[in-house]
Amino acid sequence: MPKIDHTKNVIELRGVSFGYAAEPVLQDINLAIHQGDYLGVIGPNGGGKTTMLKIMLGIQKPDRGEVFLFGQPVGQFQDWSRVGYVPQKAGNFDAKFPLTVEEVALMGRFGKRGLFRRMIAADKEKTLWALEQVGMRGHKDRLIGDLSAGQQQRVFIARALAGEPEIIFLDEPTADVDVAGQEKFYALLRKLNSELDLTLVLVSHDVGVIAAEATELAHVNRTLTYHGSREEFADLRRATHRH
Repeated sequence: MPKIDHTKNVIELRGVSFGYAAEPVLQDINLAIHQGDYLGVIGPNGGGKTTMLKIMLGIQKPDRGEVFLFGQPVGQFQDWSRVGYVPQKAGNFDAKFPLTVEEVALMGRFGKRGLFRRMIAADKEKTLWALEQVGMRGHKDRLIGDLSAGQQQRVFIARALAGEPEIIFLDEPTADVDVAGQEKFYALLRKLNSELDLTLVLVSHDVGVIAAEATELAHVNRTLTYHGSREEFADLRRATHRH
């Protein structure tokens, strides 16, 4: 993997606004995410966090402003294998569907190989590597529906990893995961960011946990009210609580 350039923008939002009818959701958002960042997107429910994530991914189109992904306008961006996505409640699937852990993770190779192309040995190797990274290789033959919510989420991260992305987006990934599972999950994200140099963008309502985990924080409540280091954010919170 090439050396990470922490000054290089992976995503840039310039003057982005979005709303439904007369109801503004996001107003004049300017935000740059750099290679190697672990950005926690926090803010109140209904504040626009998930909408902002969907705009970054090109799922929603802003009413105003521009979005760039790896330096290209998101509408023209083609190389989606560079982007991994773990959606909200990724476990919302039919648990009775007879897919193994390995088969679910292998789906992450479709972006590289093509949806109807035959998988080759290299795809299986990369899938097993991804399961190893998330501590689920030993469960590769188990049915996905037989796992705990925390284990399922790790498999969905392996599915994203199998595509060899440079950035992974996660939307409320621990919503159904118990506390012990959450601790393992965040330890895994720290490892992916620090050891694999993956850029991570994590949306969460759990300010306390994310403020301790992510290296950068963006607080969104219709506008971008804060973007900076977690240390500076902690200082601001302490100052606010004193007054």
